Amino acid sequence: MEPEPFIAGWRIARLDRVGSTNDEARTLGIAGDPGRLWVVAKEQTRGRGRKGRFWSSPPGNLYASALIVDPGPPALAPQLGFVAGVALAQAVEDLGGREFALKWPNDLLWRGAKVAGLLAESVTTKDRRLACVIGVGVNCRSAPDGVAYPVAALGQALERDVGPEALLLRLARRFHEALGLWARGAGFAEIRALWLAVAAGVGEPIRVSDPRGARKGLFEGLDASGRLLLRTPLGVEAIEAADLHLLSPAGPDAPAGDERT
Repeated sequence: MEPEPFIAGWRIARLDRVGSTNDEARTLGIAGDPGRLWVVAKEQTRGRGRKGRFWSSPPGNLYASALIVDPGPPALAPQLGFVAGVALAQAVEDLGGREFALKWPNDLLWRGAKVAGLLAESVTTKDRRLACVIGVGVNCRSAPDGVAYPVAALGQALERDVGPEALLLRLARRFHEALGLWARGAGFAEIRALWLAVAAGVGEPIRVSDPRGARKGLFEGLDASGRLLLRTPLGVEAIEAADLHLLSPAGPDAPAGDERT
């Protein structure tokens, strides 16, 4: 697998079949790859999402992971998930997408149905630097059967065929722009504003589930670091990680982040 030049100083490694593009990118990062690399596969055999959940990965959809080495302070690395979410929403809009929304922390919805998921991970390189991997899985031509929540394909939403290559080119460009706007964390306020502008469920009732249990409240937005703000009768709680369920007609009562690449 020899990476080739791609866009704006990035490289791309194209694979026919791989276990997981995130795992492949992680391995390259640990081994010392300099980063600014996209790893893309036509098919995955061990696609996964948050908490190791399985992600169906047949040919025809987009499975891609961006590797970035030393992108910013390690404590701010989780913000890259919002950077990628903004880029994905913009890329879909570039293709003519309408009625799409981002669902905290890592999904893209169309009319309440899941179209895509993101998975951000980090590893330490052999020279002790931070390497971040942001995986993107998009249902371009097909959506999985037999899942417990609504799903849709990008082609269905746009009413025309959209292949993974067409989306990848726009996504890579938008991610490069958003990464520059983020500016190693200094520009997260701008990223946060862009994310909230297309977010699902803000100001509406939600339920969150985490190790503390399930609780309901209003989705107040995001705090300055990207934590979800849940308003309950006891006040406003900042939540760093949880499954989010939308309880209003804006989206399905289904957990965000069930699947991904």
